[in-house]
Parts: sequence; C-alpha cells; structure tokens
Amino acid sequence: MSDYENMKVAELKELLKEAGLPVSGKKADLIARLQDGAETSAPAEEESVEESAEEEEEFEEEFDDEDWDDEEVDELHVARQKPVISDELKAALALRAAQKKATPSFRRTEWFRYKRLSRSGWRKPHGMDNKQRRNYKYRGSLVRVGHGKVSAASGLHPSGFEEVMIHNAAELDQMDAETQAARVGATVGGRKRENIHSRADELGIRVLNRRRDR
Repeated sequence: MSDYENMKVAELKELLKEAGLPVSGKKADLIARLQDGAETSAPAEEESVEESAEEEEEFEEEFDDEDWDDEEVDELHVARQKPVISDELKAALALRAAQKKATPSFRRTEWFRYKRLSRSGWRKPHGMDNKQRRNYKYRGSLVRVGHGKVSAASGLHPSGFEEVMIHNAAELDQMDAETQAARVGATVGGRKRENIHSRADELGIRVLNRRRDR
C-alpha cells in the first residue's frame, strides 16, 4: 500500500488503464481499486492456465482417436500428372526458363504516358525521331532476334506438356495422356466443363485451366 501512496494520481490512472479498470474517483479510491484488482488477477491467471491445458488435452485426444484414417488424408492432395519426356527435352525446358528470366519486358512506345497504351502489347516503333527506335537507354527494349528461346521447347507448356484445345469430352479420347494436356476453351459452359473434367480424370489427362471451385 505504501508504494501506491507514494505515486502520483496520473501514475495511478495509467496503471488502472493498463488493467482495464475505471480511472474516476479520489486517490484513495484509485489505490483501493488497484489493490482489489491485484488480488483478483492472480486466481484468474491460474484459471486461464488450467483452461488452456484442458483445451490442449482435448485437442490431442481428437487427433489420437483410433477412427482417424490415413486414406482420408491422402484424398486431400492429388498430385498433378507429369509428362513422359526425354532428358534432352527436360534440359531444353530448363534452359528456356533460365533465358526467360533474363528477357526484358517489351513495352509499347509512350506506354508510361497513356493508360490505353500500357494495356496494349508490343508495337514496332516508327518515326525518324522516335527515341525507342533509336535505342536510347532510358527507353524500353526492342524486340530482336537474339531474344528467341530454345526451339526444341517451342510451344510447350512450362510443365513439358503439349497443349491441346478441348471443347467437348469426346475430343479427350484422341489425346495422349503421357505427352499432351488439355486446355478447355473459354466458351465452354459450366455443365460441359464438368463433364470434361470427369472424363479427363478417367483417362488420366491433365487439365491446365481446371477450375478448383467446381
């Protein structure tokens, strides 16, 4: 009690705010409130520790249940199909990925000035005084022959599959599941898309743009 009496009213109010107690009243009321709060906080902390221990025990009992089946865990994750490709093609895909990281982004002239140009793709610059055509350093990069990628991996998906556009489930029967992957057309409806997904699962064909919410 002597410690509280030697403190100022402002200091007592700060302690009450930290404890979540009212700060109104005289100094004697503040001291009495702090003393009552200190007495009740100790048993409350003990009860919270006991409750947390009980919750941990219940959590462990739920996962120690004998009814837990490992097969249900395996169904949560389904590995994606991988193509059957040669070592040379794997090296070509890896080289193409490494070259792509070093390739600059090709932007249209004045793309930073007009929003409509920033959304469009590459256009060859024209004009005698065009800064990008004259290859000024502070302008964007030009498309050149040297930016081409590995020809052996040309047209292949990054996974190594050859993409095949699909619009119905019957077209899947003509595909090779080891080297080809399906990409469902954008105009295909939801019901037909579900049929394509189910048929692809039966044939073991990977769908590149599968919608996970369906």
